[in-house]
Amino acid sequence: MAYNLELKTKIKSFDFYENILNKICDEYKGIIKQKDIYYKFKNGLLKLRIENNSYSLIKYLRNEDKKRWSNYELLELKGKNPEKYLNDLLEVDIVVKKVRKVYLYNNTRVHLDDVKGLGKFLELETLLIKDRNDATKRFNEIKELLHLTDCIEIRKSYKNLLQEK
Repeated sequence: MAYNLELKTKIKSFDFYENILNKICDEYKGIIKQKDIYYKFKNGLLKLRIENNSYSLIKYLRNEDKKRWSNYELLELKGKNPEKYLNDLLEVDIVVKKVRKVYLYNNTRVHLDDVKGLGKFLELETLLIKDRNDATKRFNEIKELLHLTDCIEIRKSYKNLLQEK
């Protein structure tokens, strides 16, 4: 399983962050339309992510308390229609649709998300490479560069936010 350190915060506009990200980032990955189908699952979260014509089944456990560490596994799916196949086997909980701009900075994925029914968000996902101290250091660096040290962190998935709405 892979680990990353995450942050999610609601924002009013992408403009301020895009100006910074365009100057500091290693790479801009572009705009991705995503559809996440969450299934009822007793241990953590299970979702099918559809991007363009690719399908990934993602299972993850997340610490929603203090620092937001995620433990996740990703399984690439192929076949005629993985969405229909899984929907026939599993009970759909909720569907989340979003348009995501993706930037990379020092092994941190920065997402500017426009989530249908929720609005605009910024997410950080810093990959654990060496150890948690190294990841935390890199995570804090990008937080400072983006002026997020005092932001209000949301410790819930988009699934949970939509269900509470």
